[in-house]
Amino acid sequence: MLSPLAFELPAFLLGLLFGSFLNVCISRLPAHRSISKPRSHCPRCLAPIRWYDNIPLLSWILLRAKCRHCKQPISWRYPAVELAFGLWLAFAASTALALFTPGIAASALAGRTLDAVSLAILGFLLIGLVVMDWQTHKLPDAFTLTGTLLGFVLLCVRAVFLGPHEDELLLHGHNPLTSPGNVTDHGNVVLTGPEHLVFGRLLAIVAAASILLLIRLLYQQLRHREGLGLGDVKLIAMIAAFLGFWPAVLALFLGTILCSAYALTLMLRGRANALTRLPLGTFLSIGGLLAALIGTPLIAWYSSLL
Repeated sequence: MLSPLAFELPAFLLGLLFGSFLNVCISRLPAHRSISKPRSHCPRCLAPIRWYDNIPLLSWILLRAKCRHCKQPISWRYPAVELAFGLWLAFAASTALALFTPGIAASALAGRTLDAVSLAILGFLLIGLVVMDWQTHKLPDAFTLTGTLLGFVLLCVRAVFLGPHEDELLLHGHNPLTSPGNVTDHGNVVLTGPEHLVFGRLLAIVAAASILLLIRLLYQQLRHREGLGLGDVKLIAMIAAFLGFWPAVLALFLGTILCSAYALTLMLRGRANALTRLPLGTFLSIGGLLAALIGTPLIAWYSSLL
């Protein structure tokens, strides 16, 4: 049995590197700038950052959170994003540890690997969107729409590796048919596992996005102004593409509660009113991260109460 550290430590270090790249995306995508050119530089003095000053976490600590050239502060956001994604990738790696169960079938191994990869990619996208919407009130299509497509494609690939009758859905099975020769067909109408998975997820994406679209349209009709951006609609569709409908609904519920609590806090401190623009996408993204972490047991617990 392999030690968990054999997966989690390399994944954490790799997550720090990808977290550094995520910081580039956060800084440039909302402003529609290239993420490849120019090379990393100080946003204040524009001096290029040397490789030894660009080591995730370590360089920020050694430089005492200041640019080597202009001595201006380096935001704590940079190490925070690196650390957050490092921990997320370590978590994704811990879920992949079950892949090495002795005797596991090749199809199950491939399916679980895809699940771990999907979890890692979702975390990358949502952590980035948490910060981007908080700082700029923008949710770039490069993350939301691309993420929705990527999540659905990964789901389609996952469907290829379903086992026989796995995730199969019985639609109709009450009209047995008898043919000449005394051969009885029970008349079952089923969706195969891949059909159920793919069409169900496509419906989940449309349904989750439709909820926010309906809220957006109703708000516009009642208040005659926009209260919900299309970026939030695309974001909830992306969450549904990776996790499914009910986890997306859970993310919407948690995000709304968190955003309402934040708004109430601002109003009590006299820093907001009914017209203040709130970064709902940030809280929906946090809700999506929580749904990915605890959504399955939480939804199962709630379903048991019904």
